[in-house]
Amino acid sequence: MNIVATVLSATIAACLAFAAPAASAQATGNLAEAEAPDYPAVLPLREQARLRDAWLAQRLETVVPALMREQGVDMWVLIAREYVEDPVVATMLDARSMHARRRTILVFFDPGEGKPVERLTVSRYGLAGMFAPVWTPEQQPDQWKRLAEVIAERNPKKIALNVSGQTALADGLTHSQHEDFMAALPEELRSRIVPAGPLAIGWLESRIPAELEVYPSIVRLAHAIIAEGLSDAVITPGKTTAEDVQWWMREKISALGLKTWFHPSINIFRAGQTGELTGDAIIQPGDMLWTDFGITYLGLNTDTQHLAYVLKPGESDAPQGLKAGLAAANAVQDILTSEFRVGLTGNDLLAATRAKAISSGYQPSIYSHPIGFHGHGAGPAIGFWDNQDGTPAGNYLVRASTAWSIELAVTNNVPEWGDQAVSFRTEEDMVFDGEQVSYLDGRQDRFHLIRGASDSMAEAPMPVPEALPTEPVADVGEE
Repeated sequence: MNIVATVLSATIAACLAFAAPAASAQATGNLAEAEAPDYPAVLPLREQARLRDAWLAQRLETVVPALMREQGVDMWVLIAREYVEDPVVATMLDARSMHARRRTILVFFDPGEGKPVERLTVSRYGLAGMFAPVWTPEQQPDQWKRLAEVIAERNPKKIALNVSGQTALADGLTHSQHEDFMAALPEELRSRIVPAGPLAIGWLESRIPAELEVYPSIVRLAHAIIAEGLSDAVITPGKTTAEDVQWWMREKISALGLKTWFHPSINIFRAGQTGELTGDAIIQPGDMLWTDFGITYLGLNTDTQHLAYVLKPGESDAPQGLKAGLAAANAVQDILTSEFRVGLTGNDLLAATRAKAISSGYQPSIYSHPIGFHGHGAGPAIGFWDNQDGTPAGNYLVRASTAWSIELAVTNNVPEWGDQAVSFRTEEDMVFDGEQVSYLDGRQDRFHLIRGASDSMAEAPMPVPEALPTEPVADVGEE
């Protein structure tokens, strides 16, 4: 075992010991309202840095060489400037570097013949021992000229650059930097430039086993926040507003030392109400609540949509019609995940799932997406909420060792609500290993229940949450 693997194994063991989630119904695939998950511990920043750097070292040693050889590219040049970060470069910097400094230039070169891929940086100092420095400004003051020299010395057949008209995640090279780079490059090498799209997407979407050991605990953190937010601990029917819950979630994320990549959504579905309520709308008994929620931890993201029901006096569970709607959404999830195959496109998955779901009597809307370093991650889109036909973003191929947000909605009529048509939206994070899918921390198949107005809670109402900011904030839309 090499030194990187040794450090990585020890660090992951420490991480799992520190942050292992307690057993709950969620771990077996069921989110029972009475068994809300405990919060995993969040690692101290030093331990987070050690873990992320160990992941990065292993990714650089394994993911990059495999992708370059698969794509027949022998040089990959990445260029970023401070405050104009290339999305790929941002994920290749160690935990202490954090951002591009002045201008950060990374170079990967595959010399062939089974030799290791070189990792270079055209900088004075190098990067945490992961990229070797190849620039001495006192000898060559012009950074661009030194980059051109490094390239010419190695004489690559293909030089990949992060330029893409299809996805921002592979389009990190700015116009001015592209101009400066091309001006410095010898003319005979300019014809060797190719877009680095498959390299950039492959790097961002690939999840190594070490990341997948910890990812379930990250999703568990998100599930735990949702479960507490959609409970009597936070919501007092007749007093708490949708916006109160949104800002409670934001405060909880901050208190735990986490980040979010979008403002949480809380919408209210109500019998007889046309459209959804949010903002300063007050949560009432009989309401169905929907949240869209995500966190960022250890450089990885979550994206979850769950449903809750506010019990009316005398009720002990959600109405059967609402439960049937959630069950229908779970059924369409199963149809989609059963279709995953390496080599299919996102458009293939969309078409096959819609056909099967509609033939089974469901009214689906499917808008799933990859997840990982970014919330709406690199890789093939599987529909959009406002476009259920194939799209260019759905033309990418599905690959193994990738993580996904299975995001969709099913419209069902609810008899208890006067046969009102209701959209049941659900979203859970899962991993595809090339053969099968696995939810990272189970999925919701039962409503979160708020009992504040039920008979069992009538004698001991929950306190009103502390005052929170009330300025209106636009909710983030679905993928």
